[in-house]
Amino acid sequence: MAEILVLVDHVDGEVKKVTLELLTLANRLGEAAAVWVGPGYENAKDRLAEYGAGKVYVAADEELTSYVVAPKAALLAQLVSEKSPAAVLVAATGEGKEVAGRLAVKTGSGVLTDVVDVADGFVAEHSIFGGGVIAHAKVKTGTPIIAVRPNSIAPEANAATPAEEQVSVTLSDADKGAKIVEKVVQEKGERPDLTEAAIVVSGGRGVGGAENFSIIEGLADSLGAAVGASRAATDAGWYPHSFQVGQTGKTVSPQLYVAVGISGAIQHRAGMQTSKTIVAINKDPEAPIFELVDYGVVGDLFQVAPQLTEEINKRK
Repeated sequence: MAEILVLVDHVDGEVKKVTLELLTLANRLGEAAAVWVGPGYENAKDRLAEYGAGKVYVAADEELTSYVVAPKAALLAQLVSEKSPAAVLVAATGEGKEVAGRLAVKTGSGVLTDVVDVADGFVAEHSIFGGGVIAHAKVKTGTPIIAVRPNSIAPEANAATPAEEQVSVTLSDADKGAKIVEKVVQEKGERPDLTEAAIVVSGGRGVGGAENFSIIEGLADSLGAAVGASRAATDAGWYPHSFQVGQTGKTVSPQLYVAVGISGAIQHRAGMQTSKTIVAINKDPEAPIFELVDYGVVGDLFQVAPQLTEEINKRK
């Protein structure tokens, strides 16, 4: 089977969920070959094997993570030249898309970004205009370089025993043009990360103000969930923009998504419509969100949400 390179997205050896999605997709299309950059591989090797990495190219040199983006593109370009993979998959994050662009230039290949699925023949699917239009595209030149939107593919465990190959790359002066001089670890709360959470509770315009987001947080904490917000809520300054769910925010695909006081504008739906089970609480029975949900509660969120939180806490 054709080898497909997957750039591993990790933080200090902790593999991010999007990498598991990419490995799952790669194994549908060929044989997944993970590309590990930087230290920490020993802590992650079992996780990569669990999700089907048939091979792992390990570039453990710490220097490769001492500069911004360019070394990863240089390493992938070298592997494309030496291994002739059928395609390269990266996460469509800010960094991942920059790596994809640089790699495309280095290899003279076509690049596709914000892809939500890939079919046989490397035909990529894009969800555009807030999910209202599905477009398909295919790279015609070089090795297809595809940046896949996080939470687009359901990760599937597929145990493998990967062969490991140590690799290295010589960085040019251009690759060293932007050096990382300091790393500051963002303080994390007790709630799970929004894009990786199994349960998400989001608040919208109906919440009415920043002070009322405590209702959303209380419900989220009772469920062990992450907190999200609609664009209307973040634009109003009620909640930080980093928690925005939607086309211009983050895409989530949890097992359970609870939309509280959210009308369901197409911009928001584009960021959560692939959730497995969707529950909405809204006092407007004509709200567009009810067209999408599995369960809908027509009622005042200021009464329903606290009662729901109380009942959940009773059952713990």
